[in-house]
Amino acid sequence: MKTVLLLLCTTISLHLFAQKDTMLPPYQRYPNVPPLQLLLQDSATKYTKADLPKKKPVLVMMFSPDCDHCQHTAEAFAANADKLKDIHILMITTAPLHRMKEFAETYKLSAMANVVMAKDIYYLLPPFFDMRSFPFMALYNKKGDLIKAVDGSIAVDKLLELFNSSK
Repeated sequence: MKTVLLLLCTTISLHLFAQKDTMLPPYQRYPNVPPLQLLLQDSATKYTKADLPKKKPVLVMMFSPDCDHCQHTAEAFAANADKLKDIHILMITTAPLHRMKEFAETYKLSAMANVVMAKDIYYLLPPFFDMRSFPFMALYNKKGDLIKAVDGSIAVDKLLELFNSSK
């Protein structure tokens, strides 16, 4: 009887460990620009999905001011500002506002009219995007449909190629 019980317990536990999490992360289940509840640098203005420009591709980039890869990406954006001018870039952090402002000034992102720096005050986007590292980028076409999600850095030319392939 003990052998049967041991065999049954072993079979059940192996079955449970063999289960895989097949649930897709929210950004894949809902492949549109997520509802946004962001705070802009002035610490008073809210930025929502309704504030996004219509019929313009959107790059949502989650970043940390302390992340080396995020810093290199910001440098690349500033160096290629003319190539990126037709893409609305929404750079979002959960860091304090003063760190976000310093980051924008250091990398001259404030000079780019198509870049919006904002804070995710409710920490909604990291779990929505199932983020594993910084930077995280979600590329959306003119209709607001997800083109691709990128965990980590990506070259500006590759980024532009992805946006152009969705036209």
